[in-house]
Amino acid sequence: MPSIKLLVGHTAVVVALLAMTAGCGSTADHSASDGPVSIPAAPEPGTFRIGTQPWIGYAPWYIATEKGFAKKRQVTFKQVNFTTDDQLSAALASGKIDGANVSSHTALNLIASGVDIKIVMLEDVSLQADAILARADTPDVKALKGKRIAYEEGSTSDILLRYGLRQNGMSIDDIKRVPMSAMDAGSAFIAGRVDAAVTYEPYISTARAKEPKIRSVYTAAEKPGLISDVFVVRGDALVKRPGQVATLIKTWNDAIGEYAAHPASSQAVIARGVGAKTEDLRTAFDGIKYYGRAENDAELTGKYVTSVLPEVAAVAKEAGLLQGDVDPKSAVDNRYLQGGK
Repeated sequence: MPSIKLLVGHTAVVVALLAMTAGCGSTADHSASDGPVSIPAAPEPGTFRIGTQPWIGYAPWYIATEKGFAKKRQVTFKQVNFTTDDQLSAALASGKIDGANVSSHTALNLIASGVDIKIVMLEDVSLQADAILARADTPDVKALKGKRIAYEEGSTSDILLRYGLRQNGMSIDDIKRVPMSAMDAGSAFIAGRVDAAVTYEPYISTARAKEPKIRSVYTAAEKPGLISDVFVVRGDALVKRPGQVATLIKTWNDAIGEYAAHPASSQAVIARGVGAKTEDLRTAFDGIKYYGRAENDAELTGKYVTSVLPEVAAVAKEAGLLQGDVDPKSAVDNRYLQGGK
């Protein structure tokens, strides 16, 4: 079956493409907490273009469309699908799209590369959906010292591994690196070619189905938000269409409420949206947490900014995924959470 998070959301941004296109975007500085922003009661006319990929973390937008929440709030948006992070990032930098669903570390790298965007909403966090898998007799991360570990370099698996090692007084140099794709990492582990693997759903469940005795010695739940996705918006769109941005956030929140109230039917909508079968996504749904506006009210002025983003930045820089320094506070703009129709 096609990989869902699978193929996307876990790949590095190609900085060369950004360098060629970043100059096409707005150069205005729209810092978080820059003062009050004027948000009209109704969204501006026109279609807001959201760059996306077929990962379920972004899929509440499908619910918003199918259940009529966007129409009810009189906001029009179009999801523009991309197959790779670098294609989406280049489109965002050049202004071909107005906003995008991206991972936290991708958002930071876009900003560091000169793209004028802000994080306006935290969409989802991985909990059990990203993990370090080891044998049943491996008690903890420290026991992996000197072991062969398969993982995808330049990905969120890379971030999770480095963070887990750091939290246990180790570094990437304390293990034997075996670079390969997240899909192949699980297979190599089951075949005994490596001692451990870092991967994500559905590959975790695939591995467990073949070898039930394997265990997760570390998961993204150890630092909620480390592996996370955000809604970013270009600076020019924030200035010219604040009503659309604020209303889109409310529309997303409507979809999160629908998901909480009717998970089975909502998962069916999401599965159709990403082109998969609902039953193939069960473990992926169990492994993530969606964030609505209430959670964003807390996170975008709290620990996501003060604790999570700095950790993401530090580990991403260590892994070569962040090509510069970014102030987490200036990367986030929470002012659009409250307004809109």
